[in-house]
Amino acid sequence: MGNLAILALRVVIAIAFAGSVLVQCLLTPLMWQDMDDARPEVRVPLIVIFVLVIVCMQVTAVCIWRLLTMVRRGTVFSPAAFRFVDIIVGAILAASALTFGVAVVAAISNRTTPGDEVAPGVVGLICGLSLVIAGVALVVMVQRALLAQAVARDDEARSLQSELDEVI
Repeated sequence: MGNLAILALRVVIAIAFAGSVLVQCLLTPLMWQDMDDARPEVRVPLIVIFVLVIVCMQVTAVCIWRLLTMVRRGTVFSPAAFRFVDIIVGAILAASALTFGVAVVAAISNRTTPGDEVAPGVVGLICGLSLVIAGVALVVMVQRALLAQAVARDDEARSLQSELDEVI
């Protein structure tokens, strides 16, 4: 990965991170006010889920930043990279569970209110979105397995180079 690509990705991550902080600080209170007429058992969980999903994105951004640093230094093919990839997988799985939590809150809201506050199809779509997000975590886990293979190959290459150096 070239230095220009790393720089471009860092700019994108920095802008997205700053935007997420602004959303947390500015949009969350506005959402709280906008949901003033909602029942507390709907309002509170939705706001908490909203903030936690943003935290998941921020954690992922920080881990990707750290992995980019490792790429730039040429140390990404090391066991230290696994920690960041594992945290990313955890954050994505947490976001998936939180998204499913939105569907649960919507379904409970439909059961406790006359009429449907949220269309049942929308609840199903949110469940599907949760499944897709979990699928992204699986893709990252496959990438982690590829990283593990690359680390093993790198270690093997170093070992063979060391043996070759001893022979010469």
